[in-house]
Amino acid sequence: MEQKNVKSQNKKEVQNKQELQSTKKPQNAQVNSTQGKKKFKMDLHTRNSLKGLVFVAPYIIGLIMFFIYPIIFSVRLSFSTEIRVVGMHMSGFSVSKYIQGFVVDTQFLPLFGSAIRDTLVSFPLTIVLSLIIAVLLNRDIKFRGLFRVVFFIPFLLGSGEVMQQLLNQGVDRSVLNIMDGRLIPYNVLMYFGSTITEAVQAILGILVTVLWGCGVQILLFLSGLQSISPALYEAAKIDGATEWEIFWKVTIPMISPMMLLNLVYTLVDSFTNKSSELLTYVNTAGLKDYAYGAALGWIYFAFIGVLVAIVFGIMQKHIHTSEVEEVKKRERKHRVFTIEKAPKRTFE
Repeated sequence: MEQKNVKSQNKKEVQNKQELQSTKKPQNAQVNSTQGKKKFKMDLHTRNSLKGLVFVAPYIIGLIMFFIYPIIFSVRLSFSTEIRVVGMHMSGFSVSKYIQGFVVDTQFLPLFGSAIRDTLVSFPLTIVLSLIIAVLLNRDIKFRGLFRVVFFIPFLLGSGEVMQQLLNQGVDRSVLNIMDGRLIPYNVLMYFGSTITEAVQAILGILVTVLWGCGVQILLFLSGLQSISPALYEAAKIDGATEWEIFWKVTIPMISPMMLLNLVYTLVDSFTNKSSELLTYVNTAGLKDYAYGAALGWIYFAFIGVLVAIVFGIMQKHIHTSEVEEVKKRERKHRVFTIEKAPKRTFE
């Protein structure tokens, strides 16, 4: 009987051990599963970064496909010697197309010079007139919003092909036409002669086209003028400054960042204008010879890039910055690096 009782107790102990092991296994499995989940769990910073990448992904894909790849393809095309139109297979490497633009081609350099001449005329006029108009529109006058819309509408309506068609029809010369004797009497025109009359008419035509295309510059200058604190003008008036001194010593330095932006925008816009004969010639040359057209485009792009770099270099010293940035600049200029000398050892 005692042996039976011992056996029954042993069986019970074995069953209890098996039950305990069976209960521990699912617990261990749950722990392992939670550990596995913790390994793949992302923190808040990683999740925000992934969300940002998802939103930026269309821009990155578009940048690579429609900007970076065409640029690389155009550079390779300008240096190639043999091109197969089917599949656009390029082979060889030569700078002959670049040399051809300066040595062989008799039309590129004259058109290039005329583009530079037109830019030298329209560029300063656009900056000066847009700044004057922006200063006038920034004053407290009646119908100020209407005048802003009036100056910006020609930029929206007269850009691209619309402007090209208007220029082809001579609208720029017919708006302010002095040949009909309405603005200036015929006797005065006959006294000055045809040469001076045509020069004045050309200048008036340039002024019309400049006023049509300075809407963006006016808006940029207006945003810069409206960001100036009125306290600066009040302090200058208390110190006895005139309007002329306030303009040159308060207004111009405070809008210098917008001035730089306007200079770069106007410079690029004047060189890439639709009415430019040089761009038309580059397009026609590119249709006949792909490599030569790409080379002319890169020559023109390099010239504009050099001019923009020169503008940045000149304006960098004259741009007004905040007080914090000025303090940092001064610290960088006057920073003194000192090396601590090791103390001398004395042996007694």
